[in-house]
Amino acid sequence: MSDWLFDLGNSRFKFAPLQGLRAGDVQAWPHGAETMPAEQLQALPSGDVAYVASVAAPTLTRSMLAILQGRFREVRVARTQARCAGVQVAYADPDKFGVDRFLALLAAAERGEAVVVAGVGTALTIDLLDADGLHHGGRIAASPTTMREALHARAVQLPPTGGDYSEFANDTADALASGCDGAAVALIERSRAQAARLLGHLPALLVHGGGAPALMPLLEDAHYQPALVLDGLARWAVHQPAGTR
Repeated sequence: MSDWLFDLGNSRFKFAPLQGLRAGDVQAWPHGAETMPAEQLQALPSGDVAYVASVAAPTLTRSMLAILQGRFREVRVARTQARCAGVQVAYADPDKFGVDRFLALLAAAERGEAVVVAGVGTALTIDLLDADGLHHGGRIAASPTTMREALHARAVQLPPTGGDYSEFANDTADALASGCDGAAVALIERSRAQAARLLGHLPALLVHGGGAPALMPLLEDAHYQPALVLDGLARWAVHQPAGTR
């Protein structure tokens, strides 16, 4: 029997086999805010233990958990902990710190160095973790995709997609891509610069999430780690006492 990792985000669903302390080959599916096609849910793997992280809508989370409970002997749902695997979360109430951010920190801590972790999905999240595993807090903003969609919702003549990044764009689609991508890059860069002032040295930069590839050419010496949340879920899984759910 095998153990599997499942990460249900706001717009994508990713899963992979648990292989030691890491995620194996990752599969990723897009989904709507409330639903996922039934044929996709029925095609999920089966095995011994399913480790699950979800920040998706409660309806979709319940549907996915029900399917997994029929396919696995155990389903264990990850929740943010104040301390785990050498990481100490900055939030006074850990329940208010998103489990996806928490798991990304667990994976980042394995590097043994100070890191700024940027997640680019529906939201843009930025967190600082020092070399001792102490979380110094972070930021949440709209991601470039969400910025584009919000602008289009308020002004339909502004396209929600398309365009190429330019420092000084000469058409609307390029200007939107440049402004929204540039805003995310600027916030990440400022966070990293402020982290350097706090720590006395420049931390590494890890970037993950569905919107990360578009920003990578704009971020100097950033490391793209698409499976960071699943790798963190793997670390969380192996640090849970046997028999807990």
